Amino acid sequence: MKNNTKLNKNRVIIAMSGGVDSSVAAALLVEQGYDVIGITMKTWGFMEVGGAPKHESGCCSLDAIFDAKSIANKLGFPHYTVDFTKAFEDAVIENFVEEYLSGRTPNPCIICNRKIKWEELLMKADVLEAYYIATGHYSSVDFNEKNNRYRLKSLPDNKKDQSYALWGLTQKSLSRTLFPLSSYTKDKVRELAENFGLKTANKPDSQEICFVADNNYERFLRERIPEKIEKVEDGDFIFEGKEVGKHKGIPFYTIGQRRGLGVSLGKPVYVKYIDTKTNRIELGLNHSLLKSELIAGEVNFVSEAFLETGSQVIAKIRYSDQGSPAEILECDKEFFSIRFHKPKRAITPGQSVVLYNSEGYVLAGGIIKKAINSFL
Repeated sequence: MKNNTKLNKNRVIIAMSGGVDSSVAAALLVEQGYDVIGITMKTWGFMEVGGAPKHESGCCSLDAIFDAKSIANKLGFPHYTVDFTKAFEDAVIENFVEEYLSGRTPNPCIICNRKIKWEELLMKADVLEAYYIATGHYSSVDFNEKNNRYRLKSLPDNKKDQSYALWGLTQKSLSRTLFPLSSYTKDKVRELAENFGLKTANKPDSQEICFVADNNYERFLRERIPEKIEKVEDGDFIFEGKEVGKHKGIPFYTIGQRRGLGVSLGKPVYVKYIDTKTNRIELGLNHSLLKSELIAGEVNFVSEAFLETGSQVIAKIRYSDQGSPAEILECDKEFFSIRFHKPKRAITPGQSVVLYNSEGYVLAGGIIKKAINSFL
């Protein structure tokens, strides 16, 4: 790695997905006088992951790459497409597969942000002697002189806030990050795209996991690891202590799932608990999904270096979660446990829990390992 003192603090690498957000972020950086270099990260291909739609227009498609290059040409800065396929395979896809096989529900965007969009991209920035990297994420970063830490902050008035997906960023990564869209709403960004004359102004947002374009996780797993899926055994659905049907394999279910269970009990039932040791899946009524506590591991501390027992936080357990008041029960460098003031529905192992303070700063995040204390 190059010595940071040799890096150009006016040079910034902008990660370009070919969408409207990164396009406007790039335009704003040019307008602010930065020496901008665009990079589109090629992380997978439809031939490798399957499920390709009729028109390949999503992330990593040829259309996306061409759109990014077109924007860079229009704005007058160089653009490169860089192959991160191997790193993405090792860090993101393999984790995705193993988590489902283990009965957990992963969030690959969390790992991709940390390992690929930041750590891998920073290495490219070093080669190009650029101090900063930038993305089109809706979040903000600043430096707190009181505790000597870079802070990640949510955008409370922005429905597109993406701080939840960025909790894994290290202090090193945050210190070299710019978020040009931090003061804009999505509507304003589309307006800016029109004003800049960008062809991506009306391009729709991608809604699915990028490498599962058809949103069919079962199809992806069956095609990706057929030899392992062949060994997956069906097992019992359990409801109120009794066998009520057969499931087709633990990897194909997630906590809170209702559709596709293939059992009829005369009332709505949901996946309540996945027992990998006995190969059983417990079903329950909606209220049985409520839990009051969780334990998280693989912790990353962001705006604070540590959290004291008894601290009051706002906790989000999924991207769309509005956040709920909670208390820190235990905390060390590797894990934390929290208790919600009111029970939360469908706390799911494998997903992320992100802790905020009352000002909207991300304090820490971790991977949910266990939910406990059911409210029946």
